[in-house]
Amino acid sequence: MNEKFSDHLKQYALSIQQYQVLRSLRELKGEPANLLTLQGEMVSKNSNTTRLVEKLRLKGLISRIQSEENRRMVEIRITESGLSLLEEIDDVHSEFKNDIVASLTEDEIMTLNKLLEKIRNK
Repeated sequence: MNEKFSDHLKQYALSIQQYQVLRSLRELKGEPANLLTLQGEMVSKNSNTTRLVEKLRLKGLISRIQSEENRRMVEIRITESGLSLLEEIDDVHSEFKNDIVASLTEDEIMTLNKLLEKIRNK
């Protein structure tokens, strides 16, 4: 499933990890995040968050600003371009998810969601 979604994201020049960072930032509704917060949100804890953030910044999808109060802290926010890209991906992603679970019953989908949540919170 990850491989299919990874292939799907290639048309947007994004990796799954970059997509996760953008989604995490969007969920903050304009509030800044820092590298530690984003690292905690990652499914793959082995991801190099600093490198991911820099690549997204270079694409203009996020902004990275050094905090005025604490020079060691960096505030990361999603840009309008990042939000627009996610909206575009969301439309296609919805169809993608529906295709993947099309052969499952409603009960099987609920069970799958519970199991995935349990694995994620381990």
